Amino acid sequence: MLDAKKLQMERKALFEDLFEGRIPKRVPIMTNLPIEFCIQYAGLPLAETQWTLENIEMVLDKACEMTSADCYPAAFTRYPAHLQILGSKGLVMGSNGFIQHPEIEGMAVSDYDDFIKNPYDCIMEKILPKLYSALDTDPVTRSMAFAKAFKAFYDYMEAYAKIDQKLIEKYGFHTLPRGSFSGATTPFDFIADFMRGFKEMSMDVRRCPEKVAEACEAVLPLQIKKGLPPAPSKFSHTFIALHMGPYLRTKDFEKLYWPTFYKMVQALAEAGQPCLIFCEHDWMRYLDHLYELPENTRLYFEFGDPKLVKETLGKKHIISGFYPLTYLKTATKEQCIDKAKELIDILAPGGRYYFTFDKTPISLDSINVENYAAVLKYVAENTNYHNAGEVIAYEKKTEVKLVSKDIPAFVSKYYTPWDAYKKKHPEMDAKLEPVMASKLQSYEEMMFRMMAMLL
Repeated sequence: MLDAKKLQMERKALFEDLFEGRIPKRVPIMTNLPIEFCIQYAGLPLAETQWTLENIEMVLDKACEMTSADCYPAAFTRYPAHLQILGSKGLVMGSNGFIQHPEIEGMAVSDYDDFIKNPYDCIMEKILPKLYSALDTDPVTRSMAFAKAFKAFYDYMEAYAKIDQKLIEKYGFHTLPRGSFSGATTPFDFIADFMRGFKEMSMDVRRCPEKVAEACEAVLPLQIKKGLPPAPSKFSHTFIALHMGPYLRTKDFEKLYWPTFYKMVQALAEAGQPCLIFCEHDWMRYLDHLYELPENTRLYFEFGDPKLVKETLGKKHIISGFYPLTYLKTATKEQCIDKAKELIDILAPGGRYYFTFDKTPISLDSINVENYAAVLKYVAENTNYHNAGEVIAYEKKTEVKLVSKDIPAFVSKYYTPWDAYKKKHPEMDAKLEPVMASKLQSYEEMMFRMMAMLL
């Protein structure tokens, strides 16, 4: 246990150096393994294990034992029970046991005006009943379904959290500060993913671009609230996966996608919360735009030219990615390690880099596990910096216009902050208010958190 604690402190120092602009002792490693991969790696039935959680600690333990990552490797997990209870159409477990996101349209083009008026109200009243069949019913049945789903969601979350903490301590993994992690979606992608679908959104860009722009601005406060955790920290991040940007014409990207994307990342940074952005597909067209994001934004690339990215962004932002996961399936162990050396030689000099692959291995057959483990072991043992502790010279800062003061607060009749609740209940005992406020608001936030996970 003492050795694990010592290892945990060493790993913590790697990331604190990385995020504070110092050269770390070596290249930090932050890679994830989805629960589906872990279950298959343990040789257990995929669908049944996700439902019952039987032997799930053993599943995650085997994954921890295999990896040399510095951070706890278990990735974001979708829970099956509450999705089934709600009759999910947008997140569905297939016969192979994978929860998938089929193309779906939760919002008609005629709903844009209502969405722009108040996105969260529109989601609750019009969109969720289209995406979840158990909510498209009478108020009593709907309430009962939601109550069961709420209980199921937090039962699974609690079960995983207990196992996660146990394994983190056992293996000495670095973790983000408590209450400092969150996830969000760019306003454009949020509307495209579940509201309109890829096909319809692509048509909207051409037939009603003004509505798309208004909708993105309208939903920005919701995404900022979703992305801002209880305890923002420069040592943590809000995760954002970028989806549709590479599929847009540059002029459409600059008009419809970029403005609210930039405002969201900037507003979170102003609140003390950096973003970790997964640049899905090829973002080479937009490197100059990405450069304008707040300093120390973490940019994780799937495809592109690592040398160009390092030269363009590496003096302002933290870079990762590029290692092709498919290589682990097709190449020899030596070739896989050589590929890691190649990328490290390009991306590691000068710091501001951590190692990860270009994507996570969704299923066991997507990689050769021995190659995966060998690459991470190589990085952990062979990437020491000769100038560890040296302060990195920042590129000259450009003047940044603060945006958060101009973004409206998140407001909805279906979200009640404490001050509004108090006004409705003047009969409350003032002496109990400090106790009641934190307790009741925590349940409000729990409901919001679950709602955010449904979309």
